[in-house]
Amino acid sequence: MICIPIGATIAKGLLPVVGAAGATALRMGFASLMLLIFWRPWRMRPSAAAMRAIAVYGVAMGCMNLFFYAALRTIPLGIAVAVEFTGPLAVAMLASSRAIDYLWIALAVLGLAVLLPFGAALGSALGAVDAVGLAYALGAGFCWAIYILFGKRAGAHVGGQSTAVGVIVGTLVILPFGIAEAGSRLLSPSLMPAALGVALLSSALPYSLEMFALTRLPTRTFGVLMSLEPALAALVGFGFLGERLTGWQWAAILSIMLASGGSAATSPAQSIAQPQID
Repeated sequence: MICIPIGATIAKGLLPVVGAAGATALRMGFASLMLLIFWRPWRMRPSAAAMRAIAVYGVAMGCMNLFFYAALRTIPLGIAVAVEFTGPLAVAMLASSRAIDYLWIALAVLGLAVLLPFGAALGSALGAVDAVGLAYALGAGFCWAIYILFGKRAGAHVGGQSTAVGVIVGTLVILPFGIAEAGSRLLSPSLMPAALGVALLSSALPYSLEMFALTRLPTRTFGVLMSLEPALAALVGFGFLGERLTGWQWAAILSIMLASGGSAATSPAQSIAQPQID
């Protein structure tokens, strides 16, 4: 969650040059190479059920990244992440079974309600937020929910190696759109340092870490803990992009952090099947 918003600030610099699809293709293409080296997925012997889960996981990953970058073209990073979080928040709500969990979810919803652009935009005066950008962020949230659910299934089958295969699937889905939008600009040497940085910080490293987390945490706990991301994105937006927050927005961040900490502190221990990872 720390890596992803930092990678997003770098990706924002790519958007004017190669567009959302081009930036997504660069990110996932380089990330797939990194993950191939690290995870060596050719050693996998997945079942048909595992491959189906990995395929859906990969498609969801590619579409999530594409929609998120499309949203960043017109709305601030903190708002984009807050709206995108509707996906994992929905996963957390659907997986909840105890009364105390609804308290943490309510705190997260309260914080998100303040961060959502009901007339306020980060780093600017009061005003409307682009509706198309919001729609893309919501689409990214929907894909994020699918990514969580099928990522857990894929990780349970074959562990972290499924991350590499999922990114390859996502790359194959997004690459034609990236080529159509950016063409030969995708091969520009001047873009390679930024593209490698985005691939490492936004995909290769966090997806590998998330795969370990998804196979070791209950879906509810993972989903609510992800509520930290809007707060971290807002902090990164302030530090790297100069997006200043109001007092109400800082209060919203505190509400979300309390939801995450409360969920982690009160979550019961659960036995989860551990994948065999070489």
